[in-house]
Amino acid sequence: MHKIKLDVYRLLEKIKAAKPVVHHLTNWVTIYDCANIVKVLGGSPIMAHAKEEAAEMAAIASSLVLNIGTLTPGLVEAMKRAGKSANAKGIPVILDACGTGSTQLRDKKSAELLNRVKISIIKGNASEIARVSGEDVKTRGVDSGQVNKNMLRLAQGLARKRKCTVVVTGKEDIVTDGKKTYIIKNGHPMMTHIVGTGCMAASAIGTFAAVEKDLSYAAAAALTAFEIAAECSARSSAGPGTFKENLFDRIFNLDKRTIDKMQKVEAS
Repeated sequence: MHKIKLDVYRLLEKIKAAKPVVHHLTNWVTIYDCANIVKVLGGSPIMAHAKEEAAEMAAIASSLVLNIGTLTPGLVEAMKRAGKSANAKGIPVILDACGTGSTQLRDKKSAELLNRVKISIIKGNASEIARVSGEDVKTRGVDSGQVNKNMLRLAQGLARKRKCTVVVTGKEDIVTDGKKTYIIKNGHPMMTHIVGTGCMAASAIGTFAAVEKDLSYAAAAALTAFEIAAECSARSSAGPGTFKENLFDRIFNLDKRTIDKMQKVEAS
């Protein structure tokens, strides 16, 4: 691995210029925050869950984010319709495997989505990604359980098997397409004290993927931007409440100098 500089600001400028529509079928707990993260980055969020319009909405979007955090079988059916529509259009589909490994239903439905829809980016914490990979691990609700595996090798193997990009979030994030790999070392512990940073990360990835065809680069750039903003927010926050409020402002006001100075990214 060697240190590199991602051209994150170039992609931020592309997002602001294109204002891509990012269609979500997502977690009801964090839906407002997911919409806001797309908006402050410069994109146009749409949160359309009804199966009667999911395919039609995906057809006018530039990317699709599927998040199974508040899972129901009916919602998954709508996700399949949206996913197939996105595949037909050729736009990236991001799957946040939220809670996979915690119940049999989540395991079954995440597998269904992966098998019925061409997923471009699979995102999750260590135990979620390990479970998607077929490992016998448990997720603690939506928090990562213990995984005694080499997550870099596991992610690379899953990426090659599924022919997609895999994102493992944690203290250090892994982004890989099985050939090239990025390690993002930005972020702040305060991110673990509010609900929704993982869901927001998936939405940020979806926004960057809407304007960048190299999806592993897009995912790495999205996480870098999001986590630099989190570091900046933590400096001026008294606790989780002000941290979250400041986070949106910091993302909105990200500038090239700050990104280039603060990013901590390695690649191979």
